[in-house]
Amino acid sequence: MAGKKLLLVEGTDDEHVFEHLCYERQVGIFDDDIMGQGNDAKLLENLPIELLRSGIEVLGVVLDADTDVMGRWDALKQRFTQAGYIGVPAQPVSEGTIIDPPPNSLLPRVGVWIMPDNRSAGKLEDFLRLLVPAGSRLFNHVESSVKGIPEEERRFSKPDEIKAILHTWLAWQKEPGRPFGTAIRAKYLDSNSSHADALVAWLKRRFFPQVPPS
Repeated sequence: MAGKKLLLVEGTDDEHVFEHLCYERQVGIFDDDIMGQGNDAKLLENLPIELLRSGIEVLGVVLDADTDVMGRWDALKQRFTQAGYIGVPAQPVSEGTIIDPPPNSLLPRVGVWIMPDNRSAGKLEDFLRLLVPAGSRLFNHVESSVKGIPEEERRFSKPDEIKAILHTWLAWQKEPGRPFGTAIRAKYLDSNSSHADALVAWLKRRFFPQVPPS
């Protein structure tokens, strides 16, 4: 019987986004396969344990780049190398990294996606921004409203501006204030956007690799 497939993500928002994205795009990964770790530090702390957990066949890791893609990658690479993986790439693959276990090893096949696109600084919300329906005049108004808040009235940091924009966008919908995950189901965020294609393709390659004909 095939081993378990497990996707590690940072927190509850990430967990629900992937649950609903995978449902909408028929990836075949369900909520029991997705585990929020609480935050990025906890994910990195727990990763060596999850790599050695019995019965895991495929393990995925999704982390925000925040301000430093290569710093994030180096932290992951160190943990993979210490666990026994060989040939870990020097930098993340733009289409999503996949690392096969060493020969005769019980380690799982691993995939890594660094939000938003394995190349850019940013986070989950920067990816979700791309799922806003193209050409929305309402979103343009949301964005200009948030960006136009006088500096002395801002209650959020510059790196969190994208969070403020996304939550404002969802607050101005027919059903105001939906969380990110159910906003995907409600089509306030478009899971069929071409901007989601690379992430979905990586999930399918990592969890359901094509088996060559015998």
